Amino acid sequence: MKKIAIIGSGISGLSAAAYAARAGNEVHVFEKNSGPGGRARQLVTENGYTFDMGPSWYWMPDIIEGFFKDFGHKADDFYELIRLDPQFEMVFGDGTTPVPGHYEALKRLFEQMQPGAGHKLEQFMKSAKFKYEVGMQEFVNKPCHSWFEFMSPKIALSALKLDLLSNFRDYVGKYFSNPKLRLLMEFPVIFLGASPKNIPALYSLMNYGGYALGTWYPMGGFYSLVQAMLKVAEGQGANFHFGQPVEKIITAGGEVRSLRVKGREIPFDAVIAASDYHHTETLLEPQERNYHESYWQSRTFAPSCLIYYLGFNRQVPNLKHHTLFFEHDLDAHIDTIYKEKQWPEKPLFYACCPSKTDPGVAPDGHENIFLLMPLATGIADDEAVREKYLAEMISRLEKHTGTQDLTAAIDYKKSYCVSDFIHDYNAYQGNAYGLANTLAQTAVRKPAIRNKKLHNLYYAGQLTVPGPGVPPSIISGKIAAAEISKLNPVYNESAV
Repeated sequence: MKKIAIIGSGISGLSAAAYAARAGNEVHVFEKNSGPGGRARQLVTENGYTFDMGPSWYWMPDIIEGFFKDFGHKADDFYELIRLDPQFEMVFGDGTTPVPGHYEALKRLFEQMQPGAGHKLEQFMKSAKFKYEVGMQEFVNKPCHSWFEFMSPKIALSALKLDLLSNFRDYVGKYFSNPKLRLLMEFPVIFLGASPKNIPALYSLMNYGGYALGTWYPMGGFYSLVQAMLKVAEGQGANFHFGQPVEKIITAGGEVRSLRVKGREIPFDAVIAASDYHHTETLLEPQERNYHESYWQSRTFAPSCLIYYLGFNRQVPNLKHHTLFFEHDLDAHIDTIYKEKQWPEKPLFYACCPSKTDPGVAPDGHENIFLLMPLATGIADDEAVREKYLAEMISRLEKHTGTQDLTAAIDYKKSYCVSDFIHDYNAYQGNAYGLANTLAQTAVRKPAIRNKKLHNLYYAGQLTVPGPGVPPSIISGKIAAAEISKLNPVYNESAV
């Protein structure tokens, strides 16, 4: 039995807490914010709105279900899942395309937009399913200490079929010529942190995880998943300490000895840092860190974003649960993020209106809308520039829905941007989605899951393996807990 500390109670921290406690350890989770969830926190307003502050796409439901199954539960023990149909709408410059929530209807849509594309979609998804099954079972569950972990016969035999060396854009182009279909297929990889030109074709697995397995919504909001994971972890015996930021990781003799929390030093046998990786390393002495500042400066980060949480005192017609506003050029927006590091001139953005599915997240007759625009990390985000882009997004929302004066109908408004990610999550340069999943930052090339100088410090979360997103974060916590369990048990009797 070991006494284990976990820093941070985001998705990976909750996962790590549940698995580490199940293994018989005494587990204490320290969270700087007032409640669990990290980027998946919830915002409840005084006038009756409930906002998910981060993740809103419930994809790869089998991975999430696998977490609950490991503890003798099912997701529907905690919340009701609704399959969205349509999954979402895409707004183009010349019209709107609803994307069906069921696969056969999706094939018919593709066929209508490009003769023969229904059959092409079948071929694409057959390959994507293979990548999903190999990738989510063979690749992502490894700690990635060495490339030798990937020397299994199954992976070796699958190497060519995984398309690791093909880029995603060219790969999609082999199947589809219609520009709208190509954009539809490229959309899921945008938040992996790079242009589809620089993302390995392996990540067509995301198309399968979303389009084939469906887009879902947990009633009560995405925070229902956070609350469920918290219940599971507490049910295993994990202890949570909210409003308790870790100030220093105390070490001696090549190992972590204790954490300093609000001036108190609390001894532990091992630590899993599910906080921002770069920030965690600042809690160590420079010689104990895995990476110098120059390393982080050389990394390619996935986007930050501008978010607006908006409450409207009337309903907004002609709006789906998820809507993607892609009236402008995708590559131009991507270039402003990764090359120019500027605010985009013609931005793309996303609108989420959960009150269309779940009336309980807004007062009667009102609407709950979340607007998100991907941005470069590390840029200035004062109130004036935020408001400028809000005005543009509202204008395009009005055009799409055929409504007027939406600004006058706003009775709740909160913005969230680069500086807020830094303040609330200690996010490096305000990143929202971790490191880009480029080939140069995949698997063993990601920041290491273990500290190379301190044998009992491990890392979890979106900046280490397997990568960003809710399902990968669940897996990351599980991997870190499994690695900690391999350490020699040394129990420290000191109480928290």
